[in-house]
Amino acid sequence: MKRFNKIYLEISNICNLACRFCPGTRRAPRALSEQEFASLLPKIVPYTDYLYFHLMGEPLCHPQLKSFLDMAGDAGLKVIITTNGTLLSENCDVLLSSKALHKVNISLHAFEANDLKVTFEEYLNGCFEFGKAATGEKLVVYRLWNHGGAEAKNEMILETMEKYFPKPWCDNSRGSRIADKTYLDYGDKFDWPDMAAPDSGYNVFCYGLRDQIGVLADGTVVPCCLDHEGDIPLGNLFEQSFDDILVSSRAKNIIDGFTNGKAAELLCCCCGYAKQKFKKNLS
Repeated sequence: MKRFNKIYLEISNICNLACRFCPGTRRAPRALSEQEFASLLPKIVPYTDYLYFHLMGEPLCHPQLKSFLDMAGDAGLKVIITTNGTLLSENCDVLLSSKALHKVNISLHAFEANDLKVTFEEYLNGCFEFGKAATGEKLVVYRLWNHGGAEAKNEMILETMEKYFPKPWCDNSRGSRIADKTYLDYGDKFDWPDMAAPDSGYNVFCYGLRDQIGVLADGTVVPCCLDHEGDIPLGNLFEQSFDDILVSSRAKNIIDGFTNGKAAELLCCCCGYAKQKFKKNLS
């Protein structure tokens, strides 16, 4: 087995929306070039079979998306894309024709964005039309991760979804299977880690450096997909290998800390998701 179940590669930190639930980033706007992407692939392949084109940013904004999918597929990687859904229609052919694309996560809670360029109805129709076209071909997961947050429009979302994917649905502990390879996934709203946020406590758990690792658009390696500002830089994949980065004392301390349910880094103490994971492990 390879070291990580998944690696998050931020192909761009640029997004076309400003969603209220997303902290965004104060980092300078940056997108990987084809040359940079190609240089990182040989370093990633020995460590995972699944590559996420995401950390911050909207991956469907990247003009070289098709080339990146092709190169990842040639390297034997399966690609997962997490998107706000607004650009699915114009990228539908590229996504559905890609042999590398394994799954598309569509964050329907992006309706909270304050700058949608289309009506809410048009937004939903675009998201569900893509899912309908992908049925049976690609894994599609519609996410409603807003429990405890902005849930006012969830009823309308589900009513529209049912028009495209008629019931009965097959319910499970996380949501529902609504069609072949097509799912609805519920989740709680959680607080993104923020160094300026109140310390949520020393007792946390995370899969960072255990089954996942992240690479920002400038090559900075971070322990998990929620380190959106690069507050825990472990090295730079443009200049180093994962082998060198993972044997550092900082990386080892993070792994050992999570093994014992403790946070080795301040950012992890300020992470609502890591706090949730610790409580679930106790229950």
